[in-house]
Amino acid sequence: MQLTLCAPCLFGLEGLVRDEIKRLGITDVQAQNGRVLFGGGPEELVRANLWLRMAERVLIQMGSFYADSFELLFEGVKELPWESFIPQNGSFPVKGFSLDSQLSSIPSCQSIIKKAVVERLKQCYGINYFNEDGRRFRIQFALQNNIATLYLDTSGDSLHKRGYRPSAGIAPLRETLAAAMVILSRYKGKGIFADPFCGSGTLPIEAALIAKNRAPGLNRSFDAEKWGCIPEKLWHLAREEAREAEYYNPYQLWGSDIDGDCVALARENAIRAGVGDYICFKQADACNFIPSAEMVTVTNPPYGERLNDINEAEKLYKALSPNVRKNLYLLSSHPEFEQIFGCKADKKRKLYNGMILCYLYMYFGDKSK
Repeated sequence: MQLTLCAPCLFGLEGLVRDEIKRLGITDVQAQNGRVLFGGGPEELVRANLWLRMAERVLIQMGSFYADSFELLFEGVKELPWESFIPQNGSFPVKGFSLDSQLSSIPSCQSIIKKAVVERLKQCYGINYFNEDGRRFRIQFALQNNIATLYLDTSGDSLHKRGYRPSAGIAPLRETLAAAMVILSRYKGKGIFADPFCGSGTLPIEAALIAKNRAPGLNRSFDAEKWGCIPEKLWHLAREEAREAEYYNPYQLWGSDIDGDCVALARENAIRAGVGDYICFKQADACNFIPSAEMVTVTNPPYGERLNDINEAEKLYKALSPNVRKNLYLLSSHPEFEQIFGCKADKKRKLYNGMILCYLYMYFGDKSK
């Protein structure tokens, strides 16, 4: 079974997701805005779900066609081979979005797509009623410039939900973005990793998972695990291979936060992630943070959404600046960060934390005043 697979991702991460898909041994890979397309069969689908650190989901692209009317949308959806995946009792909720298209009503599009899939399955299975009391096959659609693209979601919960963070701090950093920040810092387990604004511990936990080469999806489930069309043994084999690929070395990672409750939560999350023995968390004021020469600092200080918060964020930047100007990777949404920090970054990269436009400011060498 050869499939066209799609890994949607946060804007700015397309190249990184493309590279990690290639590292899985997949060669048919194409990066586009907000997604990466790749070819493969059930084995590639399984491995992508288990191993992709920076993608949000793994989707099966069912088809794409022009649709500027509900009639064309209905007929286009009806032509797709839904019976190859969805059984008679399968549940198939529909969701999606429309952008710059004639069909702008999301509820109407959902209804038409649902009816078209039902009509296709009625003809294939010779039945008139669907209980939908079986496994879940989430259908996603994207309407952009009157081009409709239909997908089946194999992941279920988004891939950033690793399972170790049932609750988070006030402004949580998405796990996929945290992994990207660690990858961009080139930390792979050597030296010391530090985050002086650790919050719920996402950055040091993702760094520990990367250092150990642990598959980020190892301890969670996926919708496609329950699909009869994907052999169950593939999931077992992929998990066994992932466990055998882990490293067991001593690592030096630590995180700190001025909020003691956040530090306690970070410890709990690290234990759930299975890396509690590798990370040292402590309560400390980041203004007093002084890194050692061999330390890489990857951090996500508070951005400041309101005026008072912005002023506090700027104070933190100024206080941090004299001590940390080497091997620093700092994420900020402040448009004048470099001016406030008092030092121009060696490199910066545009990223999105949810819908918030940010930059990762990278300081490689010594930039002491």
